[in-house]
Amino acid sequence: MLPNKNPFSSSNRYTVSELNRTSKDLLSTYFSIIHVEGEISNLSTPSSGHIYFSLKDKKAQIRCAMFKSQQRRLDFRPDNGQQVIVSAQVSLYEARGDYQLIVDNMQMDGEGDLQKAFDRLKTKLFNEGLFAPEKKQSLPAIAEHIGIITSPTGAAVHDILTVLKKRFAYIPITIYPTSVQGEQAKHEICKAIETANQQKKANLIILARGGGSLEDLSPFNEESVARAIAKSDIPIISGIGHEVDTTIADFVADLRAATPSAAAENAVPDQQMWLNTYKSINIQLQQIMQRCLSQSQQSTSWLSKRLQQQHLGQQLQRHAQSLDNQELRLVRAIKHKISQQKIQLEKQNNLFQRYNPADKNPQYQQQLLYLQSRLNATIKHKLESSQNKYTTLIHTLNAVSPLATLDRGYAIVSAINSSSIITSSQQLSLNDSIKIRLKQGHIISQVRKINHE
Repeated sequence: MLPNKNPFSSSNRYTVSELNRTSKDLLSTYFSIIHVEGEISNLSTPSSGHIYFSLKDKKAQIRCAMFKSQQRRLDFRPDNGQQVIVSAQVSLYEARGDYQLIVDNMQMDGEGDLQKAFDRLKTKLFNEGLFAPEKKQSLPAIAEHIGIITSPTGAAVHDILTVLKKRFAYIPITIYPTSVQGEQAKHEICKAIETANQQKKANLIILARGGGSLEDLSPFNEESVARAIAKSDIPIISGIGHEVDTTIADFVADLRAATPSAAAENAVPDQQMWLNTYKSINIQLQQIMQRCLSQSQQSTSWLSKRLQQQHLGQQLQRHAQSLDNQELRLVRAIKHKISQQKIQLEKQNNLFQRYNPADKNPQYQQQLLYLQSRLNATIKHKLESSQNKYTTLIHTLNAVSPLATLDRGYAIVSAINSSSIITSSQQLSLNDSIKIRLKQGHIISQVRKINHE
């Protein structure tokens, strides 16, 4: 009986390193330098200066590396979506066992299919006006509720929540979970935008995902997503990919942020900075109000003094005082006249007594009685005349007094901003405001009709 042949004999055994090294040698020997055409994708430019990317067509892709020293030959800057032809050596990266091309040179060969589709859609929507600034909605100063449309498990949602919590922690948040790449992503994004608008909880939406290749970002370059963003009644901030990534969604959104974190920063103000600004404005407002109040008090005091000087009541008081003075002067004049006449009478009486002829002639006695009677009558008449004159003056003063006019039911009309009395309809215009002084109080009125007759 023959022994079984061991399939794991040492003659057929390789270590991983040996297998990768042998495969690399075989590939290098068989292919040498070849030319490959395809579309650049997943471009990476680390600080070393080397570039790493994938070269792809519709069915497959291959990793590529181009070292810094070889890039001096290029007359363009490689970017995702470019269709290129590369001169390269087929190799294998032994550390990972990755099959790759080491690119020696590269030239443009037109644009890739994804880039062409991107440019066609961008031109179409631009011509329709979907990118126009006047179509952009203003963002709320402070959002009452924020909706986030993104993958619930990606780094983007974590970055957004971290920034929102740090800047303004008390704003409610609703996450609308969606895929952010793959064929179903565009449908889920459109549905999430529609749902947020129907619920009307949020008054601001953040649409976000992390960075990726042009293929990874393709849902955000779909026409249906662009039109869903344009149709939204709620303002939308886009934060898609890295700073260098630009999608159709970014052009349509009401505000484009470079990253998801930047979108969150644009969604809410810094709470402490906002509070400090509010406090500063509040202090300034109080100072302005205090200045206005002080100025108003000074103006009111000045106007009050002027009003007291020009007020109708003050004028009436001055006229009444003048009337009282005239009355006192009249009384003093009458008293003075009576006093003088009494003195004169006493002189005459004394003189008469000195030369009294009563003892000598009764005729003188009768004449004396007659003269005394005439004198008394004259004095009485003089007193009555003075009294009547005084009464007449009193009535005259009362007749011309504005207060007496008001007592009879009349009114005094003056301009609203001055004390000038309105005596003619020619002094007024339609809609002028006038002040009507009554016996008690006053009325502010407005001219509706004027008759100059």
